[in-house]
Amino acid sequence: MNRFISTSEAARLDAADSLASLRAEFHLPTLDGEEVIYLTGNSLGLQPRGVESALKTELESWRTYGVEAHFHGPNPWMPYHERLTDSLARLAGAKPSEVVAMGSLTGNIHTLLASFYHPTTERPLLMCEAKAFPSDQYALASQAQWHAHGELFEIRGTDPEGAPTPDEVLKAIAEHGRRGATLLLGGVHYFTGRAYPIAEITAAAQAQGMLVGWDLAHAMGNVPLKLHDWGVDFAAWCSYKYLNSSPGGVAGLYVHERHHGPETFRLAGWWGHDKASRFKMPPEFVPERSAESWQWSNAPVLGMAAQRAALDVFDRADLDAYRAKSLAMTDVLLGLLDHVAAQTGQEIKVLTPREPEHRGSQVSVQFVGRDRRFFDYLVSRGVYADWREPGTVRMAVAPLYSSYRDLARLEVLLAESLTQ
Repeated sequence: MNRFISTSEAARLDAADSLASLRAEFHLPTLDGEEVIYLTGNSLGLQPRGVESALKTELESWRTYGVEAHFHGPNPWMPYHERLTDSLARLAGAKPSEVVAMGSLTGNIHTLLASFYHPTTERPLLMCEAKAFPSDQYALASQAQWHAHGELFEIRGTDPEGAPTPDEVLKAIAEHGRRGATLLLGGVHYFTGRAYPIAEITAAAQAQGMLVGWDLAHAMGNVPLKLHDWGVDFAAWCSYKYLNSSPGGVAGLYVHERHHGPETFRLAGWWGHDKASRFKMPPEFVPERSAESWQWSNAPVLGMAAQRAALDVFDRADLDAYRAKSLAMTDVLLGLLDHVAAQTGQEIKVLTPREPEHRGSQVSVQFVGRDRRFFDYLVSRGVYADWREPGTVRMAVAPLYSSYRDLARLEVLLAESLTQ
């Protein structure tokens, strides 16, 4: 078979990769004694090797100190969430005071919309993209239904998948933004892998008088973010995808510092109360002057311990090199898909934009006319990707642990699967 990327070329690229050593920090699943080709970090990241030790440390504190572990032991629990703050701020492009690890993604979206979606008769719209991830669609629809003047407005695209292009988003903002209260979009579209220009869209919506938030589930730990400099009002993310924090791991949120004052409404919980007087249990809520004021409860320590271990690996990665590797590997992935299509005669429709600035680490493709049987063959040979009807496969490289050897192996197995 004529190859797009040979084993020797893959070895050369891996040898030149400044992040290659970090692969050893993760547990790679194996099949028949060989590491699988893991392309589902956009769904669940791999387990960092440091997680086991991190959990053992906190379990030992629990066993040794009981409730006093909130104040004693290697990592006292009371301020435990603060151990994650600086690393998350670096990845979000935010000030440490603007981020906090807490909750779940959908819960955090509801929490933030309680603060940043207040529809009126003049501005009823909660704007989002069509074909958003279902949990977002359900959450936003319920928010619109909850408010007397609420109205959900989905920005629809013209392509067959329905998700809008950046130009279509900007056009909708120009036409309907004056009736918009809040805009909430996904930073990277979960299905197509399209990365939206967050800075440009944020500025356009704010110019129309809207508050702007972003669901960063597929963007955090994937594409470069500068939330503070871009003036984003609020954002939320999960951590179990590219951040490798554990299944259903502790999520996070961002709130720009201009909203930290007591004049901003938030659904209050005791862990968001001013630290200096929190344990005096006063009857009135006095918010912390930071994103921490959106917290409801004390830290889920075991989940945060796993996330801290994952962030330890991220802290060792140069983020410019991380982005460069992501783009280089997706270039190779796109190239080998084109090559396999030409070699096998299989029509492969690429859904992800090919322009580097419009994609993250995920490449989504449709294998036209194929049912799931060829995909099941890939899985049986150790290719772990994500199948979506009809005939769509989402594949995501993860620069912390993906290798060019993975892609060289993928090319061979993909060609095999299409000729079965």
